[in-house]
Amino acid sequence: MLPAPSQILETLRDLGAQGLLGHIVASTLRVFAGFVAGALLAVLLGAAVGLSRHAEAILDPTFQALRAIPSLAWVPLLLLWLGIDEAPKIVLIAIGAFFPVYMGVASGIRGADRKLIEVARLYQLSNIALTRRVLLPAALPAILTGLRNGLSLAWMFMVAAELIAASKGLGYLLSDGRETSRADIVLAAIALLAILGKISDSLMAAIEKRSLAWRDSYA
Repeated sequence: MLPAPSQILETLRDLGAQGLLGHIVASTLRVFAGFVAGALLAVLLGAAVGLSRHAEAILDPTFQALRAIPSLAWVPLLLLWLGIDEAPKIVLIAIGAFFPVYMGVASGIRGADRKLIEVARLYQLSNIALTRRVLLPAALPAILTGLRNGLSLAWMFMVAAELIAASKGLGYLLSDGRETSRADIVLAAIALLAILGKISDSLMAAIEKRSLAWRDSYA
């Protein structure tokens, strides 16, 4: 039941000859599309909640309740609403990416140092200038952390998304390996998910390091 690493490598080689690259590309494109859609919406709504107490009172309780819903609980609803094409898969991934980014943006803006804002007011900065020169730099570390967490969750939700009648993708390989009792295929798919997740996280970490190079923080 636990194949040797050499057998998993051999399975990857065999899958490579049978179109493994197509599964990797399909999953990666779904994650990219869902992550971008979820992150953009999260940035807009997180900024609204962070900047407005009225928006926070209206939106935040609902989002906190929705955040507790497991990924698989969304599957039957999305199937009923959107069918079995690509749309429900991308929407489910977007849901997974949304909440960490939303939390990062909202908490980052609300956590900005009050003294910095008071100094900006003394210099009579406009609201746009205040947001661009004070709030955004102050919130950027939390925003980038939220983006990294959102990207990780996007990969996790992708597996659940590809259980929705997918014929390609790493989630499909997991399901196929389970149905055929091929533990080597299951572990090969898990290894690929770990590698792809690590690569994407490393890219986000590089962006974070470059974007926050101005910080004088503990290394």
